[in-house]
Amino acid sequence: MSLAQFLVPLPVVLPLFASGLKLTVGPRLQRTQRGISVVVLAAVLAISLALLVAADQQGPQVVHLGGWAPPVGIVLVADRLSALMLTVSSAVTLCVLVYSLSQGMADRDEVTPLSVFHPSYLVLVAGVSNTFLAGDLFNLYVGFEIMLTASYVLLTVGGTQARVRAGSTYVVVSLLSSLLFATAIAMVYAATGTVSLAQLADRTDALPAAVRTALEVMLLLVFGIKAAVFPLGAWLPDSYPTAPAPVTAVFAGLLTKVGVYAMLRTQTLLFPGGPLTTALMAVALLTMIVGILGAVAQSDLKRLLSFTLVSHIGYMVFGIALASVRGIAGAIFYVAHHITVQTTLFLVAGLVERRGGTSDLQRLGGLARLSPVLAAVFFVPAMNLAGIPPLSGFLGKLGLLRAGVADGGVWAYALVAGGTLTSLLTLYTMAKVWNLAFWRGAPPELAAGIVLETDDPDDGEERTGPGPAARPGEGDGDRGAAASLSGRAITTSVRPPGPMLGTTVALVALGLSFTVLAGPLTGLTGRAAAELLDRTPYVEAVLSP
Repeated sequence: MSLAQFLVPLPVVLPLFASGLKLTVGPRLQRTQRGISVVVLAAVLAISLALLVAADQQGPQVVHLGGWAPPVGIVLVADRLSALMLTVSSAVTLCVLVYSLSQGMADRDEVTPLSVFHPSYLVLVAGVSNTFLAGDLFNLYVGFEIMLTASYVLLTVGGTQARVRAGSTYVVVSLLSSLLFATAIAMVYAATGTVSLAQLADRTDALPAAVRTALEVMLLLVFGIKAAVFPLGAWLPDSYPTAPAPVTAVFAGLLTKVGVYAMLRTQTLLFPGGPLTTALMAVALLTMIVGILGAVAQSDLKRLLSFTLVSHIGYMVFGIALASVRGIAGAIFYVAHHITVQTTLFLVAGLVERRGGTSDLQRLGGLARLSPVLAAVFFVPAMNLAGIPPLSGFLGKLGLLRAGVADGGVWAYALVAGGTLTSLLTLYTMAKVWNLAFWRGAPPELAAGIVLETDDPDDGEERTGPGPAARPGEGDGDRGAAASLSGRAITTSVRPPGPMLGTTVALVALGLSFTVLAGPLTGLTGRAAAELLDRTPYVEAVLSP
């Protein structure tokens, strides 16, 4: 076994081991708890980078756990696609963890005990890693369940009425998708006698057309729910905004992309050139248009970002539906870009709440003057999401649009038009946020450093007076609290804590690095797309003795 192969299981094993260790430590040694989390996620990031280099230079890195070959044993595979997704997700989860530590959600907020948040967060990371590395459908299912079990806890952290209500919706939808996934796996096994992705690549080709289409429909339905494509994504805008900012950020950045990753893997490996291409194109177009129209209608920053999240999933499905090297490469590039940018914007929304006491755009204003750094941290990823040249959002969209034109079909041209319109409307929504929250004059109480408090429906006490005005030099001092969508009071301060702002800036820089390194990244995504569509490197790496 090579060193790279030895590293393959570690992104799954290390977070699970650390989670158990932290449960053993309990809430007593908080500094130790924080240190374990940061060190483990930093190690996962370093391992992911090593796997990305090895997969690009040497081909897919495969580990047969326990020495059992398919279809009996569990196989973990790190090819270019999975290693890239693993690297980007590891960088994002590390930054979000540091942000949450600074915010106090994990180490000072009494309703979010460290002993609950940190193990759940690490289990979530392990589930995401397992999903990216899974070499068979059942292990993919296990990865989803690990991830979803942790997400149930994180989504309802604090136990407010709004969070429990939103979490209930998320749980019901997730359980339904899990039931459908288990049914789909049973159908696949009944038809082919295996759930190994490498073996299925050959066996699905030999199935009758009707059976093959039925299996493809079932898997796309499952992954479509998890990716929140239209019309299966109605649950998302009501579920994400109520959670704490770090939780919302990591959910928005990663959980839907896990569904997109599963679509990429199965459509290229199991169903190349399937009959559902036109249906996927229609779904991609509707997802883009309906999602962005929902964003245009919102007046709350978190809900607006949730709708843009749904909308931009359509770009990724667009690339998958084209089923060409250009289309798949564009989809992979856009997934990596969108994980980073969407996570950054939700972290910025948390900073806006901390400065203004609310995410309601009608109650905000003047943040460009009151907090120029915060304005800059919002402006860059917002323009990146909108696709302003020469940022990576523009490069990703340009690659997808060029792939659509190269396809030359009617639906491809419809998607090119829809993608262009969606980009313009995304720019409109980001300009709307900028004008309302940052550019126009600040409300008197916000300009004076005061937050007018509102009733918290969960604490049973009515707050009628303003919080104390911040005196000059009290930059990081608390100024009171205001109720959020979640019903939980928001701690406010004139200046955000340094680590919160620093990690957000680090994610902004990561998004900009996709522009600076666009050449190498485009080359990597092109090679990943060619490897996916070829199928032979993956199959031979897994099945070779």
